[in-house]
Amino acid sequence: MMVDEQKIEVKNIPTGVKIHRPPEGNPNKYASRDRIYVRAVKGLHQSLRRNIGFVFMALFFVLPWIQFDGHQAILLDIFEQKFNIFGLTLWPQDFTLLAWLFMIAAYALFFVTTFYGRVWCGYMCPQTVWTFIFMWFEEKIQGTRNQRMKLDQEPMSFNKFWRKALTHFCWLAFALFTALIFVGYFTPIGPLFVEFFTWQAGFWATLSVLFFTLCTYGNAGWMREIMCTHICPYARFQSAMFDKDTYTVTYDAARGENRGPRSKKDANYKEKGLGDCIDCNLCVHVCPTGIDIRNGLQYECINCGACIDACDDTMEKMGYPKGLISYTTEHTLQGRPAKVLRPKLVGYFLVLVVVCGAFMVNLAIRSPLELDIIRDRGALYRETPEGLVENTYTLGIINKSQQPKTLVLTVTGIDNLQWLGPTEVELAGGESRNVVVSLALDPYEAKRPVLDLTFSVHHKDAPEVRAEQGNKFFSGR
Repeated sequence: MMVDEQKIEVKNIPTGVKIHRPPEGNPNKYASRDRIYVRAVKGLHQSLRRNIGFVFMALFFVLPWIQFDGHQAILLDIFEQKFNIFGLTLWPQDFTLLAWLFMIAAYALFFVTTFYGRVWCGYMCPQTVWTFIFMWFEEKIQGTRNQRMKLDQEPMSFNKFWRKALTHFCWLAFALFTALIFVGYFTPIGPLFVEFFTWQAGFWATLSVLFFTLCTYGNAGWMREIMCTHICPYARFQSAMFDKDTYTVTYDAARGENRGPRSKKDANYKEKGLGDCIDCNLCVHVCPTGIDIRNGLQYECINCGACIDACDDTMEKMGYPKGLISYTTEHTLQGRPAKVLRPKLVGYFLVLVVVCGAFMVNLAIRSPLELDIIRDRGALYRETPEGLVENTYTLGIINKSQQPKTLVLTVTGIDNLQWLGPTEVELAGGESRNVVVSLALDPYEAKRPVLDLTFSVHHKDAPEVRAEQGNKFFSGR
């Protein structure tokens, strides 16, 4: 039997690895980040952004100072493991509500991003709000964009020193005030201010204030756009929610190109092959992340609308129609109608409605009482001198409301049980207590070795407000 011999050609594969190195003497080999000098701009979108930022900034600063029913209205006490939110007190057992809140926030963000791009980043993100506040300090002390650039290029002088020093002092002072307010959400804010400035604050409170002061100062004063372009994950996955009907800050290239300067009185610029863009670069100068929106959609864009206001102002001065840069969709630029109701947007909205409904249901069925039963671990049961079988239980009771309550303790499920222990307990608002009780039963009354029973605790003045939990009674038969 003949077998055809097939030869496989063997090739020599080089094992050396070629390493590509940057050319020697490259001045940009370790180029540092270029500082962005943001130019101030006025307009509809910047007024809207400032007003929204002012409202939420005022809420942030005022809310921890509000008193409700004799206590701080919002106090997220981590050490005591309870969150007071006006008339509502949340305990670790209620953290499912916090999970629902996070889901609501996530799907609300997805919904808004799908519809209107990164408007959260441009109008309400704390990083953006604080960065614009720090830039306001910088402008008021050091001057306009051109003045700041000139100041940085000058050698150190008294004028430069005091302006830089005052700027950083204002940044640190505002960062410290921000940190004190933020920590005031987690510890009583009134004593915090007094104790911090009198050097009597606790270790963790002091450490937290200093930590968040440095974070605010570093993020809003130094890092700024780096947080948006390199650290924040939202900029990276936002494109998964965009589609051709998402409203984003967009440059109309068909109208604007070709760019070029011209006289305001030049009415024949289009015959020269020019578009409406006069290439003034103001859209770049006002951008807080330093991008050129004319290069197309970029992940660095935070949809703050500053370039829209700058461009509209230029168009108005030139006598051209506004809207060369605007919130628009890709389909609109292509001459097609934008679709508002589309499957992805409707899907996010429906999921948002569902999670909001689930949160409201969980909040509505939440009981202001919590009951936990722990059996005596030393013995299942014991016999009393009277010949009764006795089981001992520890009742962990939490008054989750913020008002003092008189609570009534009962047990059901077994006839002729004798209750040995307190039947009423006084608990202050937010107080938890362990109550030890014993149940005794004549062994001749027990039909089985293990019997089921149910403990119950309810408000004395409102029996319908109750908490129940089942357990076992060991009869020893």
